[in-house]
Amino acid sequence: MPPYRLAHLSDPHLPPPAGALGWRDLGSKRLLSAIAWRRKGSEHQPSVLQALADDVARHAPDHIAVTGDLTNFSSSAEYAAARTWLQTLGAAADVTLSPGNHDALVRAGAPSTFEPWREWLGDTPQVAFPALRERGPLALINLCSATPTAPWLASGRLGEAQLERLTQILTSLAGRDLYRVLTIHHPPAAGVVSGRKALEDAGALRALLAVHEVDLVLHGHAHEAAVSAIPGPQGPIPVLGVPSASAVGGRRHPPARWHSIEFSSDRRIRVVARGLSADTGRFEALGDYVLQAPQRR
Repeated sequence: MPPYRLAHLSDPHLPPPAGALGWRDLGSKRLLSAIAWRRKGSEHQPSVLQALADDVARHAPDHIAVTGDLTNFSSSAEYAAARTWLQTLGAAADVTLSPGNHDALVRAGAPSTFEPWREWLGDTPQVAFPALRERGPLALINLCSATPTAPWLASGRLGEAQLERLTQILTSLAGRDLYRVLTIHHPPAAGVVSGRKALEDAGALRALLAVHEVDLVLHGHAHEAAVSAIPGPQGPIPVLGVPSASAVGGRRHPPARWHSIEFSSDRRIRVVARGLSADTGRFEALGDYVLQAPQRR
């Protein structure tokens, strides 16, 4: 049986459409984000994102995971534009989105509970996190760390309700021969991002995962190719992050990259990194490695 293939990309930071901000936003955190976008927006190019999406499509993965930050200001106009972009990736049943901090920048003027993206968040009629999506040999568990924060902060939080439901989901999967993959925007491993960008209750999440089996955690937010690990009941749990899917690359951050992750029936996980080449301007294989997932008890 061929391996099941999951594509992971993150932080596309789609360009804000006309009318994304109004005069009421001048007194909110959106103004700070708009200033930052004027300074850093050139680092994110739609042509790079399109080239990455085309490369993903050529490899025809079975499923795609997008770990957040589709928008910059979390405005209604951006949500609508992001929905259109999500539709270009594939059917909603074949794409899972975990919202990022920019997708929940402020409460005012933002769609409630990410409703415009509901079909990409989970399989239930109502938006609820964590969302369990069973696809082939995978149990995809979609968490949401996106929450409005004070100015100058880009931190995230899951909250007690999500952590309790995550415990229930993982308990329900006990004894089933499925790869358990968590998707989340903020990295749960310590030291991947600075304190002002960190997951506030990462310690509680790590304590939970030290008891309940998970095979892989995928995140964004760092705009880096991050490889780390957190303790699990049968050994370290791999935690993987990717750079921004629209990044040109330069002094601040590396160019765009995505991961093709292959899950085999022998509990082997092969990760193939594909990134934007500065020499050719095309996406090329940068390398690959294999992770051995623990055998199910």
